[in-house]
Amino acid sequence: MFIIFLVIIFALFIFFVVKGIICINKSANAFELIIGTIYIFSLILFAVGMSTHGSQYDQAIDPVDACYSPFSSKHFLTLIFYFCAFHLSMLLVWVHKNNLPPLTLTIALIFILIGVLLNLEILNQISVHDTESLNKYDSSEEQIKFLFAPLLGILIGLWLIYQSITEEITETFDRTYSNKYLNTLHKFLAKNSRNPFWIILLLFPLFFIVTLILILFGQDIDSIVKVFTDTTTWHLSQQDHPPILDHRGHYLCTVAATGNPKIVKPLRMGQRNGRRIIVNRQLLIANAFEEMIQDFSPKLQQIIRKNYDKYGYNLSQKINTVHLSNMTYVLMKPLEWFFLICLYLFCVRPETKINRQYAADKLLHSSHHY
Repeated sequence: MFIIFLVIIFALFIFFVVKGIICINKSANAFELIIGTIYIFSLILFAVGMSTHGSQYDQAIDPVDACYSPFSSKHFLTLIFYFCAFHLSMLLVWVHKNNLPPLTLTIALIFILIGVLLNLEILNQISVHDTESLNKYDSSEEQIKFLFAPLLGILIGLWLIYQSITEEITETFDRTYSNKYLNTLHKFLAKNSRNPFWIILLLFPLFFIVTLILILFGQDIDSIVKVFTDTTTWHLSQQDHPPILDHRGHYLCTVAATGNPKIVKPLRMGQRNGRRIIVNRQLLIANAFEEMIQDFSPKLQQIIRKNYDKYGYNLSQKINTVHLSNMTYVLMKPLEWFFLICLYLFCVRPETKINRQYAADKLLHSSHHY
């Protein structure tokens, strides 16, 4: 039923995106509708990735809850301006094609070219995400969310530039203006707008003017560079981040152990990250099971830990009453029995492994959280 619901939501999303594209350009063909829909979806995926990567390099973070942004918020206005100019220019060129005035067409193509170059830098920035200093596991899955939007932006931008300078501006030569100076300027721009060198030549004064305007809004003269370099853990980053925060959340078995003592049966107090926590047998078994997995296959343990950090912690945050802790303890019982069977199947001394979890001397060598 849930899958059917997702399919319906996705179908509605496609329908409204396609309808929106047709409203913008009624002459759009099937290929353009497909590419436009995919590109909009890639932008949404990029925004989803940014929602979990919004911390700045000078913030201390808990890597379970957040990660560092590939862009500097202080210089983000510069990136936003060129993002908007890039997409507005692409829409103008795509919708109006050869009906644009020569100067407007040239400016639009310049902003598209700048957008293509910035997208190349974004791809370069996200090509490396070094999370070793955050004690996080492989982040390639997170990087995929950022990949498609800049890549498609580059391809679409280059395609529009190519169309404009080779095919779509022929009709501009047939236009004439009554004012001889305006007509001379029009013919000059129309003639040279076929030459990509002309676009590159005008790029620099336009870029200079935009930079001056952005400075008035608090941006630096080199914000276009600092938006990538005033970051941490990414390819172009040149800043270091503060030490990461100890994870202070409680996970499912941990919060379950804080329930009614008659139900959850606490055994003793334990140590984790310098803090005292309530320990029951369920928590000890769960932690011993992960240690056993780590002994057999560290890579498999990392995969399990990564997904548990992502979903288990968020769920445990909602368990904040004794009643919910009792319920969690009961629901976790089948898993506890499964873990215990595995421990007795594959460990020579299962009870020794279980009983030494969350001891003070083990604290220095363990970071498991359940």
